[in-house]
Amino acid sequence: MLAEPKLKLLHEHIRSYTKEELIWVNGFISGLINESIAPIPSVADKNLPAKKITLAYGTETGNSKKLATGLAAKAKQKGIQARLVSLDQYRLPDLHKEEYFITVISTQGEGEPPVAAQKFYNHIHNNGFKIPEMKYAVLALGDTSYPMFCKTGEDVDIQLENIGAKRIAPMIKCDLDYEKPAEQWFDQLLDSINNISSPEIKITAAAPAITEKKAGKKFYTGTILAHINLNATGSDKTTYHLEIAADDVEYLPGDSIGIVPENDELVVDEIIMLSGIDGNKTVSFKNEEASLREHLLQKINISFLLEKFIKQYADLVQAEIPTTRVDLIQLLRKYPLKNSEAFEKFLLLLHPIAPRIYNIASSINAHGNEVHIIALHNDFIVNGQQKNGLCTDFISNKKEGDTIQFFVQVNKRFRLPDSDQNIIMIGPGTGIAPFRSFVAERDATGATGKNWLFFGEEKFTTDFYYQTEWQNWFSSSVLTNINLAFSEQGIYVQDKLMQKASELFEWINNGASIYLCGDKDTMSKAVESTLIKIFEQEGKLSNEAALQYFEALKSNGKYMKDVY
Repeated sequence: MLAEPKLKLLHEHIRSYTKEELIWVNGFISGLINESIAPIPSVADKNLPAKKITLAYGTETGNSKKLATGLAAKAKQKGIQARLVSLDQYRLPDLHKEEYFITVISTQGEGEPPVAAQKFYNHIHNNGFKIPEMKYAVLALGDTSYPMFCKTGEDVDIQLENIGAKRIAPMIKCDLDYEKPAEQWFDQLLDSINNISSPEIKITAAAPAITEKKAGKKFYTGTILAHINLNATGSDKTTYHLEIAADDVEYLPGDSIGIVPENDELVVDEIIMLSGIDGNKTVSFKNEEASLREHLLQKINISFLLEKFIKQYADLVQAEIPTTRVDLIQLLRKYPLKNSEAFEKFLLLLHPIAPRIYNIASSINAHGNEVHIIALHNDFIVNGQQKNGLCTDFISNKKEGDTIQFFVQVNKRFRLPDSDQNIIMIGPGTGIAPFRSFVAERDATGATGKNWLFFGEEKFTTDFYYQTEWQNWFSSSVLTNINLAFSEQGIYVQDKLMQKASELFEWINNGASIYLCGDKDTMSKAVESTLIKIFEQEGKLSNEAALQYFEALKSNGKYMKDVY
């Protein structure tokens, strides 16, 4: 407890601080407490100007921000001024002014940047400028259970060099247990900046990618309570609704779950038979031990192999193999194996099975310790052959009473606003999932804000997901408006948006939050293009002004999307 004079002085001092400065101070004080460090040393030569760095973070779940905040405190301890800033708030023209620019950035989904870093990512890739005065380093965060581990960090590291910046340290790629290696890398970087006065700074070796998961995701084991095909007879689709009970599960509307599927047992047993390996032999993969059969069944991706793995298999069997992506079982059938020991080593090089992410379609306040998801059975053509999605095959074979493992993927950028605020939800197809969660939550908690849903699918008679629930919510005024679009009639959600342009713009202009979920490549682009047209038409804005209006909605957290 501070004495009254000191407390008063502290209050007077921090009133002038910005939010980012307060975050930095918080991290700095935490560092003092946790590390029992001595008072900050003064710079060796007080006549020399203090070194300055910019620490810019791009985060989705908060890890990059947390790490960057602690690193900024470390910089201060070494007499280096650190400007801490989120990439979504970073002034892009300032890149030309930077001397030392350090970015801490995570990777999302299929190797994509976090939403907060998207503008920065696009800016450095698309604008064709040069920044030869900048010296930079990249600290990439990721998860080795995904094939595109730290892909965004790799892209940023390469592109900054492409536009003329000078790399002062090899990029480090950190897995979930990132704190210690990140701090060691940063300490070495700061020592170089502080001790070498020349503009060229070099760290001799990159820290290795970290693969241990001591502080990894929390996995829940759930029991399947319901397994229902949401599509009626006559539909061209199969869309599963799963209800999973799990003790002490924690999530919020807008979050997702990740499921790591297993490979087909019959395919795994055929691989073992064709290759001649011992399925009971114990091997180590990503610091976990398992039998080769368990490894093939639960750990590694054996479908649709990358070209580099096909080339490695070709070397193994001494054959010319086209690099068209195929399944491992197809390689074994067509190009028989002679050396089972070498094949065992090859298996340990394959990527792990990537988790499949599903939006949560339930609310703890409405459904208790249950997680509901929607999963479209994914069929596609590869080399003229029909293939099925691994996870939807895995899910489709599950039955009521079976168990399934999953983790919760937090999405802080897809959250409900205050309970009295209005929301507009645009969710065609399985994009409806988070909005069932939203409305169930608002119903259960008595939220007073209005709720407007736009939903689209192929056929009204067979593909109107959760029809009875939406009708009940509409009848009870929980759902204020609902507009439906079915493609068999040549109508899509963007058409319905345009039909309701006047009322829609009134809602938006009065502060309603817009949410978009579903297909990224076609639907989301069409919806955003339509929204801009509505802003032009109803707001009587030029195209440039409408685009600025849209950007302001994004910046203010009034437009949020979760697309895939």
